[in-house]
Amino acid sequence: MKKMIFASLLLASQAYYAQDNQVKTDSTWLRKGTIAILGSQSSFSQWQAGGTNNVAINGALNYDLNYKKGDWLWDNKLIASYGINKISGQEQRKTDDRLDLNSVLGKKSKGLWYYSAFLNFKTQFDTGLNPDNELERISHFMSPAYLQTGLGMLWKKNDNFKVNFAPVTARFIFVHKHFTEFTESFGVEKGKTSRFELGASVNAYYKINVMENFSVENILNLYSNYLEDPQNVDVDYQLNAVLKVNKYISTNLTFQTLYDDNAYKGFQTRHTLGVGLNYIF
Repeated sequence: MKKMIFASLLLASQAYYAQDNQVKTDSTWLRKGTIAILGSQSSFSQWQAGGTNNVAINGALNYDLNYKKGDWLWDNKLIASYGINKISGQEQRKTDDRLDLNSVLGKKSKGLWYYSAFLNFKTQFDTGLNPDNELERISHFMSPAYLQTGLGMLWKKNDNFKVNFAPVTARFIFVHKHFTEFTESFGVEKGKTSRFELGASVNAYYKINVMENFSVENILNLYSNYLEDPQNVDVDYQLNAVLKVNKYISTNLTFQTLYDDNAYKGFQTRHTLGVGLNYIF
């Protein structure tokens, strides 16, 4: 319950921040975003077909803050999400947990091309437990945390279609020392708290309005480490689909797949689907 309250307060504070800053918009800034809160609850009493009481809540913030003036542009995107599920007789578990900030600074080159510098930061808010042993923590806030920064070229048709190529990208992976006390963790060697990589990255964004009230957002991040196994490209793809019933109610679908052989030798996937309160600003 404490985590549910924390998530609700976090989303409320973000909503206040977004609305407050929306008032200050001028001709060089574009601010837009979506806050969604999805919930479900099932209750059974003497139900002969069987069933278990449960409640779930998921909150998400998707916020863009873009600047453009003359030959310069600066695009920023924040994605934050957190979800929990409580089944009667079992411990509360998180179902979604993500904090992702991406920032790209560009200087006009020619046509749709810009010289660019970018920064990306990813982590999670809460503790993650091993599904095979719930007494074992496998992650928590800032463990792991990923920081990428690099130089390259940005191709931008508009705010809904852009690709950044960075052939020189530094990547840092951070974990707390208790995760590497006895073995390596997320590619960080035993006894250490960080790992440095140098490679190339591609970040692509494409959003399409399928119809008036239905939009689909695609976000793709690729990374290859020059210093070790460059053929093992890290993949992070996310799809966010929103079908609006009206300004405040929508159906939201999120699908994400990850491949990072430092964390897991295979693809990781997650998806959420629900109907809930939605605020677009």
